[in-house]
Amino acid sequence: MKLALLLAAALLWSGSALAQHKHGDAKGPNGGPMQDIAGVHAELVATGTSVTVNIFDEATKPISTKGFSGSALIVAGADRETVMLAPSGENTLKGEARKAIAAGAAVTVVVKTAAGKSGQARF
Repeated sequence: MKLALLLAAALLWSGSALAQHKHGDAKGPNGGPMQDIAGVHAELVATGTSVTVNIFDEATKPISTKGFSGSALIVAGADRETVMLAPSGENTLKGEARKAIAAGAAVTVVVKTAAGKSGQARF
């Protein structure tokens, strides 16, 4: 009986972790990596000092970012910077870093949708 309860609890706990899955090596329409965040598909495009997150639905159709907000934590070696992301254009969240984003930098993106749902993904 205890084993059955333990298994049921483990399955319930892991379900939320599986709900936000990675796209692996999937590329978005703009060439950036794609991840699921807060029930939407997010594509990260970082060039120069610009951090752009394009938002799509399951069919890779653009979703309006009106009412969305977010941030990106950029980590390159010992350097860390948090960039605030705001709607820019129809389906884009955008922000500017203080200096150029290094190749291979780890970027953790947090998105909050207009409906109040939030999540994060590491690129």
